[in-house]
Amino acid sequence: MAEIVESLKLSFGPRRGVYAETRSQTDNFPLADDALEQFCDFDLIYRSLCGILYNFAPTSGHPGGSISSGRLVAGLLFHTMDYLLGEPECLSADMISYAAGHKAMGLYAMWALRNECARIARPALLPDEQHQLRLEDLLGFRKNPTQGTPLFTALRVKPLEGHPTPQTPFVKLATGASGVGVPASFGLAFGAMDVYGEQAPLVHVVEGEGGMTAGRVSEALATAATAQLWNVKLHVDWNQASIDSNRVCRDGDRPGDYVQWNPAELCYLHDWNVIYVEDGSDVRQVLAAQALAKRRVNDQPTAVVYRTVKGWQYGIEGRKSHGAGHEFCSDAYYAMLAPLEKRFGVSFPRFVGEQTPTEIENCFYDTLLVIRKILDDQRQISGFVAARLVEAGRRLESLNRQPRERQPRLEALHTDKVQPEIIPAELSYKPGARVTLRVALGDTFGYLNRLTDGAFIGAAADLLDSTSISKLGQGFPPGFYNAVANPEARMIATGGICEDCMGAFMSGVAAYGAHIGVGSSYGAFIVALQHIAARLHGIGQQARQAALGEPHRTFVIVCAHAGLKTGEDGATHADPQALQLVQGNFPAGVLITLTPWDPQELWPMTTAALKKRPAVLVPFVTRPAETIVDRAKMKLPPATEAARGIYALRRADRNASPYHGTIVLQGSEVANTFVEEVLPRLDRENLNMNVYYVSSAELFSLLPASEQEDIFPPDRAAEAMGITGFTLPTMYLWVTSPEGRNRTLHAFSHGHYLGSGQAHKVMEEAGLDGEGQWSAVKDYARWMETRQ
Repeated sequence: MAEIVESLKLSFGPRRGVYAETRSQTDNFPLADDALEQFCDFDLIYRSLCGILYNFAPTSGHPGGSISSGRLVAGLLFHTMDYLLGEPECLSADMISYAAGHKAMGLYAMWALRNECARIARPALLPDEQHQLRLEDLLGFRKNPTQGTPLFTALRVKPLEGHPTPQTPFVKLATGASGVGVPASFGLAFGAMDVYGEQAPLVHVVEGEGGMTAGRVSEALATAATAQLWNVKLHVDWNQASIDSNRVCRDGDRPGDYVQWNPAELCYLHDWNVIYVEDGSDVRQVLAAQALAKRRVNDQPTAVVYRTVKGWQYGIEGRKSHGAGHEFCSDAYYAMLAPLEKRFGVSFPRFVGEQTPTEIENCFYDTLLVIRKILDDQRQISGFVAARLVEAGRRLESLNRQPRERQPRLEALHTDKVQPEIIPAELSYKPGARVTLRVALGDTFGYLNRLTDGAFIGAAADLLDSTSISKLGQGFPPGFYNAVANPEARMIATGGICEDCMGAFMSGVAAYGAHIGVGSSYGAFIVALQHIAARLHGIGQQARQAALGEPHRTFVIVCAHAGLKTGEDGATHADPQALQLVQGNFPAGVLITLTPWDPQELWPMTTAALKKRPAVLVPFVTRPAETIVDRAKMKLPPATEAARGIYALRRADRNASPYHGTIVLQGSEVANTFVEEVLPRLDRENLNMNVYYVSSAELFSLLPASEQEDIFPPDRAAEAMGITGFTLPTMYLWVTSPEGRNRTLHAFSHGHYLGSGQAHKVMEEAGLDGEGQWSAVKDYARWMETRQ
């Protein structure tokens, strides 16, 4: 029997990462006393401005973490990072990514103060107004674009989201949903690494220990360390406070309320370099740690863990400052401002009168003008910040970062080299051949990847060959991507069976702008697990399009082994519900689903969808092989018709009698069965019937209205019944009458999850086999005759 031996301790095995500490007693960072004074004065202004922002948006916001992270972020912006203030979209510049999107108040305050200092001391540094976040724009904090108050309108104030999006300059991602920001930021870093190689820009990621408790963060830490993304610098604001706890992590011998690791241990476990900063309010310690992190001491990513106090000197500390603060214009609020008033001899306005939106806005603006006055009067502060912005730009220019010789060329996708209506010879399958939809999709991505010099990056939840996404990497070095040992490989490991991390990571890969990230797993799992990442990416790309007028950047969620034909795995894996989670659930143009039935459709559908530039593309492909049908022999339209989103397999003569109505099909399992077993009977019985197949609801919706009506007139939907391998609501667009919906065959027609077994037996249980379909079609045809 094993015994517990107190003297034995489990220790980490060999690490590539190293551990270091900065302490006030041992690190004397060479920062002049006057520079230290400017940093501290700037921080006083900054944390006061955070308090001001909460005051004027008192029902929301997160002052505590914004304040505790202030000095580490100021160190990055005004000392460590190499970037150009005037070029927010510069791809060669270092980036900062607020994975902790709830620190938005801090981001906006820091951006506005940076802008104000440059306006006062070095206005030539600024981009055009559209790409600035001005002090006036803080009036738009957590305000809707329809705000309409006088100053909001007169000053052309930008509405600032409660959590940041790319509508704000220098923000590449929409973050805030717990844990998504970390893997998405690491995806950004991958994009930069793959374009610039040894000269890769650094990506500085800001997060707190609470945000690191999400499982996808651990998956992301594994991803970055395994791929040796040495350009990732994770800055952890460890203040121990969340909404509900003041002891998130274990701290020494005190157990944590949530987790029994601390951020340094978690990162070191995952083979990261870790730099521990004993006092995150000590500017010299902060800058010393960042200087060490900036050095490439080895090929591992680096985490800097700063011990801080949430809500430091705000008047409310710990968890109570996480999502709450002082009451509007209360004595406590003015007490928070008192140190700034005393330091610079100013007085902030006191609110009097009725709390109308206009009066509150007036007081808010007058308060911001006091901040402006301080920076105008204290030119040593604004000049200090502006001078450091100049140096950041000079450092970037001196680095002269150049893309590596073989960089991805995604733009080739949007040329005449890719035409949906012309299927490449190597992607044409002969009638009678047995091919899976997943292989056809993998072949399509592989072709496009070779065409674009590796602009497609693939990953799977331990299912590379099983889902055929490995074909994406054919023609490139085998194995997983590693920034040092295998940088030309196009497949990357995202932590193992980790759909959560994979989706967010691939969204970040896409957001950088040089790649399309493609992740694959069972449709039953990946749609649900990546829904948050897809939604945030859609929000981010929509915001970016609004700000810059540029098209969306796409990542792909491959729903492999989709639907009922995965029946041997049982109802846990053979999931008909996945499509319902995404089809029609996103704004127009943001997400496109693909539901092919014939492998020949994959090239035209996929390329047509990619050329529409959605933020997210979601193809559903099945596991078993399908027999390639002879479309000409069966009098079916060419496979390229699938790019329209819905197309007719048969068209009825509406003027002939009897007229037998309209059938709408969706799903590979039902369509192949229908074409092989039902369609020949329909022809033999001379049923005068329309038969449509839905290949993509969204591609159809993006067609001009006149073309939609020509393909599928509204009266078809009013009379139609459906046959789908998915759920009934996915048919609602195509089948609008109560009678048609009652007659529609779907996976849950019998009111229960289906059992395990071979695909044809599961189809039989659902009533979707050939006999079940034919019986329903005949009954529907008879009913249609009775109506004439």
